[in-house]
Amino acid sequence: MAGMVKGPAIFLAQFAGDAPPFNTFDGICAWAASLGYEGVQIPTWDDRLFDLAKAASSKGYCDELKGIAASRGLAITELASHLHGQLVAVNPAYDDPFDAIAPKKVHGKPAERQKWAVEQLMMAAKASQNLGLKAHATFSGALAWPYVYPYPQRPQGLVETAFEELAKRWKPILDAFDDAGADVCYELHPGEDLFDGTTFERFLDAVKGHKRCAINYDPSHFVLQQLDYLEFIDIYHERIKAFHVKDAEFNPTGRQGVYSGYASWIERAGRFRSLGDGQVDFGGIFSKMAQYGYSSWAVLEWECALKHPEDGAREGAEFIKRHIIRTTEKPFDDYAGGAVDKKQIKRALGLG
Repeated sequence: MAGMVKGPAIFLAQFAGDAPPFNTFDGICAWAASLGYEGVQIPTWDDRLFDLAKAASSKGYCDELKGIAASRGLAITELASHLHGQLVAVNPAYDDPFDAIAPKKVHGKPAERQKWAVEQLMMAAKASQNLGLKAHATFSGALAWPYVYPYPQRPQGLVETAFEELAKRWKPILDAFDDAGADVCYELHPGEDLFDGTTFERFLDAVKGHKRCAINYDPSHFVLQQLDYLEFIDIYHERIKAFHVKDAEFNPTGRQGVYSGYASWIERAGRFRSLGDGQVDFGGIFSKMAQYGYSSWAVLEWECALKHPEDGAREGAEFIKRHIIRTTEKPFDDYAGGAVDKKQIKRALGLG
């Protein structure tokens, strides 16, 4: 066991807006610091807060951003490119809705949209390097997701082909992040081809165990899938390099369960909640993180169907701070130990 979870930090995506203090990087940093946060995770797509192209080409600009954050007592924890990662792989069934998160110049042009998304990821690698960051959060995109339920029967080899293609598209990006010294942390999320441990393993095999292929751990998505999110840490802790702290609840009824009958978020059996309002065992999670020596950031991601975001942010800082475990540097029973005595050990074992 080594290291200690850092935090609290906050993902800025859900809080950025057109009105002060949420429309500038300095303003939103001042707001986050006033709530007790120590770090901010920056969305790469929000040009009110961040210029991705400039960050990729100018270390001076990145130093300026770090200086702004530091002036508020904050660190930049990671960049997050979920919307860009989403567009690296899009099944044709989703072409129209996903055009909405791409620039107009590539609307209706799937190949050009994908090329644009890859360019954004490549810039994110350089920007991460210029900012001195060691991890990057993103989505994998999805080619096979429309076929997640095996009815009608999938054509033989469809899933294998989808993951081969996904790996082909991501391998150059993973290599770019390797050159930049940062891990690519996929948020395992329904709607992506990487949505649980099994799909992550399939992808990891397809990229031949790439050392930069990592996980952004978010237990809320596992609650909604009814996956054991504590055992997940036991299995994958060596690949967990980023951590979104987000709560959720699952309350199945006689009418709906995991799929929730196309209900709105507020009416779903499984829904996201503000920290402390859901069912996630964060005591267990932070204990596991401490056990395995996770020493990067715990980042609030706020998504809740009920609570106001500013209330969720205010409560979330103290919630994370309360759950971070200050790891011990010596065994609790160290007082009862003594110097190594080889003769005593042999006597205790009956070895003469």
